[in-house]
Amino acid sequence: MGEKTTKQKILDTALKLFAQDGYKATTVREIAKAIGIEQSALYNHFKSKDEILESIINELASLLIANIFKEINDDPHAYKQGKSLLHSISNKFKLISFDNQNDSLFRLMMQEIFSNSKIRDIYNEALFQENVKKLSGLLFMMMQEDMIHSSDPLMLAHEFFAPLFFYQMQVSLLKIDKKSTSSIISLFEKHVDFFWENIKIEKKESLF
Repeated sequence: MGEKTTKQKILDTALKLFAQDGYKATTVREIAKAIGIEQSALYNHFKSKDEILESIINELASLLIANIFKEINDDPHAYKQGKSLLHSISNKFKLISFDNQNDSLFRLMMQEIFSNSKIRDIYNEALFQENVKKLSGLLFMMMQEDMIHSSDPLMLAHEFFAPLFFYQMQVSLLKIDKKSTSSIISLFEKHVDFFWENIKIEKKESLF
């Protein structure tokens, strides 16, 4: 087994255990045992459990939430999609809940956010505020084109994102308890429909 493969396997296994049992409750011995290597072999790659967590935290930037505007940024006319654009953003939040890597990262982030300042910074800046800022810009353009009613675009962006984070957390909690997520999943679409109906400008049909 190559160096890179072993190191990545340690990170993947540690993330799974951290998300499942919590960072503090998971030991280096348990990580090594789950992989099938000696504890001493693990220390050839990481000096401590803290160093493993540090490496995993750096992967938080790869969360799907942090990249929801990646394709949109390349399209200067993306705002013209209106409701469809909002649906695409909402769907990416849903995907996180069913992608094991993203879901584990999200669970770990939620568990450690109160005790780890670096995780709080990533959550506040990269995952939330940065996306709010980008969406507010798109909503402002929609206002300029008379697609939606004039309002505070930053406030509207907060109003749009807040329920998505809540639904995502609910899905994760239900999955932990092995309960059905169907009732929550439908809320992602319903939220977009409700939000759009309350901000869109009805186009009046011409009488001529």
